[in-house]
Amino acid sequence: METLDDLFQRLEQLNDIGASLSNERDLNLLLEKILLAAKTITRADGGTLYRLSQDKQHLHFEIVRTDSLHLAFGGSSRQPTSGKFPDLPLYQKDHAPNNSMVAAYAALTGRTVNIADAYVAEGFDFSGTRHFDERTGYRSQSFLTVPMKNHENEIIGVLQLINALHPESGCVVEFSKADQRLAESLASQAAIALSNRQLVHQLEILFESFIKLINLAIDDKSPYTGAHCQRVPALTMMLAEAANATIEGPLAGFALTDQDRYELRIAALLHDCGKVTTPVHVVDKATKLQTIFDRINLIDTRFEVLKRDAEVRQWRAIAEGQSLPEAQKVYQDFCRQCDADRAFIRQVNHGAEQMHDEDIARIRHIASHYRWRNVAGAEAPFLGADELENLTITSGTLTKSERETINHHIVATIKMLEALPWPGHLRHVTEYAGGHHERMDGTGYPKGLKRGEMSWQARMMGIADVFEALTAKDRPYKDGMKLSQALSILEAFKNNGHIDPDLYAVFVQSEVYRQYAAAFLEAQQIDC
Repeated sequence: METLDDLFQRLEQLNDIGASLSNERDLNLLLEKILLAAKTITRADGGTLYRLSQDKQHLHFEIVRTDSLHLAFGGSSRQPTSGKFPDLPLYQKDHAPNNSMVAAYAALTGRTVNIADAYVAEGFDFSGTRHFDERTGYRSQSFLTVPMKNHENEIIGVLQLINALHPESGCVVEFSKADQRLAESLASQAAIALSNRQLVHQLEILFESFIKLINLAIDDKSPYTGAHCQRVPALTMMLAEAANATIEGPLAGFALTDQDRYELRIAALLHDCGKVTTPVHVVDKATKLQTIFDRINLIDTRFEVLKRDAEVRQWRAIAEGQSLPEAQKVYQDFCRQCDADRAFIRQVNHGAEQMHDEDIARIRHIASHYRWRNVAGAEAPFLGADELENLTITSGTLTKSERETINHHIVATIKMLEALPWPGHLRHVTEYAGGHHERMDGTGYPKGLKRGEMSWQARMMGIADVFEALTAKDRPYKDGMKLSQALSILEAFKNNGHIDPDLYAVFVQSEVYRQYAAAFLEAQQIDC
């Protein structure tokens, strides 16, 4: 007979187990903890935890344990239950309740079933149990089957314990009334913990789906940057895991919990959410003259107008007495110069290379040298002020004001994220996401933070954002860089205070770039 001290000890175990269950975030480990806890407080040799299927038609084997057989499936065992244990149907083919199977009966009725010996019990079908015993040499004797009810009194699973062991002799005995009450109490706590975890999990899935919806909107708005919102989080987490594994140097003390990982991943997914406010013609600006359309065609037309006017001047000069060869030479020389200048402007318009001072001077000469009559019939400079500003952009395709428009997306990101009521475990999302354009030397934006004012996570996102941009193959104005070139530029960024030097060392020494390249880069980009 159980002593009072023993009962109190098991009650203490039950209290400790309840606290442990409420802290477990991993659903599979939570299920495992529930079964192991039930086995411990009832001294059961084996047990199974079933979960009710989404359609409420079956019980699915989630966790299976039998100590004396060293049998472990599901949970941390890495041995899946699928294929080993078929689901238990709650209803027969004629839709009648499947009350012959004890676990199904407990799920359908909500009643606990305590059986002293399955081999002599009546009313239930234990043929499957006997077949298992024949194969393994086991003797499944006492059963305690407890339905798991959530806070709304709905059945969400079944806890089944097998073969209670006497604490002194180790012999198989019947589950006592105290065992049953303890198991029912644990099943109730476990069901609530499981429901809470499932609810949190569903909310997390909903929240991540909402984030992906924002990124999808950015993707649909601009096919050139949508995949960026997917690749940067992947690279950020690769670098974070490498930093977490570091055991020497400045990052030796850096460690990530599962909550830290989730928080960083959410921040990385949201790091460019402010781009929904950026005008698409700026985001997608593939050439210097592009607005809603590429204005290079307007300049092509002007050159054709100039050549037409030159042809008119040729015939007028001939009519006024100039020789044909001389007039033709003037006309042909002018046309050749027009074609050369037009080809030059077309090349410059792509914005793929750094412009030299002589190139800028030539653009300015073209703008002032040629004159044409505009749609109003008035003589005007060949290039308008806005066209001249765009064509003399020294690098890339964006003017200063357009870069400010692009850069404003991070301000919009911060405003959007600051407006959300983040729970405690996500309180750093805004800081991480909002810092990926800051520089270690304080010259970044929007806040001009210096290295010491930023978290490791924000600095990680800065490296991920830069490296993804360098190697991206879907930008409208450039091809994806080869790995060696991107690493060379990243090293220069490390040396000039753009990115964190310690994280750069981890990025290179842990070969994070190779891991990323294998997942996202074209074969021809991987040259080192």
